[in-house]
Amino acid sequence: MTPHLRIVRGDATPEEIAALTAVLAARRARAEAPAEPGRQPARQTWRNPARAMRKPVAPGKSAWRMSALP
Repeated sequence: MTPHLRIVRGDATPEEIAALTAVLAARRARAEAPAEPGRQPARQTWRNPARAMRKPVAPGKSAWRMSALP
């Protein structure tokens, strides 16, 4: 059987190799995890154009100051 992981350079300790193996296994498990049925993927709101729109100005103390802020 051929190894799936090979250290090419350096002198890694058994603890470092175990940590690397755990990280790689966790990433693979996350990538292969089945999606829940009927669930939409999380929306990314940072690129939503509605974020650039100004919020409504509420009357009150220093409302004039807030009217100039995005």
